[in-house]
Amino acid sequence: MKTMTSTLALAGLAVSAGGAFAQGQTLTINSFGGAYEEAHRECVITPFEEATGATVQIVTAYSADAFAQLRAQASAPQFDVIHFSGGQEIVGAEEGLLAPIDPAALENAGDLYDFAKTNLEGGEGPAYSIAAIGLVYNEETAPETPAAWADLMDGTYADHIVLTDISNGYGMLGFLMLNQVQGGSLDDIQPGLDAVSQLLENGAFVVSTSPEIQQEFAQNDAWIAPYASDYAYTLSSAGLPARFVQGEEGTPASFITANLVAGRDNQELATQFIDRTISAEAQACFAEALRYSPTNSTVELADDVAADVVLGAEAVEGLIRFDPVKIEENRSDWVDQWNRTIAR
Repeated sequence: MKTMTSTLALAGLAVSAGGAFAQGQTLTINSFGGAYEEAHRECVITPFEEATGATVQIVTAYSADAFAQLRAQASAPQFDVIHFSGGQEIVGAEEGLLAPIDPAALENAGDLYDFAKTNLEGGEGPAYSIAAIGLVYNEETAPETPAAWADLMDGTYADHIVLTDISNGYGMLGFLMLNQVQGGSLDDIQPGLDAVSQLLENGAFVVSTSPEIQQEFAQNDAWIAPYASDYAYTLSSAGLPARFVQGEEGTPASFITANLVAGRDNQELATQFIDRTISAEAQACFAEALRYSPTNSTVELADDVAADVVLGAEAVEGLIRFDPVKIEENRSDWVDQWNRTIAR
């Protein structure tokens, strides 16, 4: 087992320095609920509160809903730090909803991979975790171990395939990858919709949320689902024989970011919260708790954890990131097309 190089003492000193003015202050953030929110508390929120004396108030909201709230609150924002997993930070920065971050204000920024801090000064918050999107499968009941996205179209799996609605961020990325494998692009999602139609005709079914996927694996003999590496670990931790494989055609990735909201009074404290989020300690904690891939280059993990994540500069750079701006521009139309397809 490797030992993670710890900068906890230094990070703690840095945050404690602001503790005097932070005492009694409140930060409002969003988190994603369930096991993620539990890990969020363990890895970032509770240590931050203990170090600063501040209180962190959590609003449970997934990325799309959180972004909709941020837009609706544009004249009087309620969040101090907002987390996204679908690239909404790019659009939010362009719309002036997010505040620039001075890289010098983040002690841990220098340890991030370059892609994780590309536009801090433009308002795009740093990426602190990555969820790889691939194929979650039941290693006991699936007749074959899937190796490629194209395997979804193999009749072998037929009515044991679980698709996730594209209103879900992971569901969107899985669909876009299926679309790409079928010959589509972000300018043409019809091949993906045709593939979904075929899968539904063969007996595949659609769910909307992560807990529903767990239910299908636990109760309804699901064999395979395009979804995220972290959720495969959640299923496995719940005692289900779920495993994750990256499709040989490529691995889409969800970049989870922590963003500074514009127009709030306590931005210095909020920046400290973001700095703790991108620390090696916090990212190692997320990897151990949920198998998220770190973006801090100094993170070292136990061998069993490292085996379940995408680790290292070369591996991370090979991930696919579909253009978040294009997704946001087309999201409503794509969801409408998807809904019409699955309603047939």
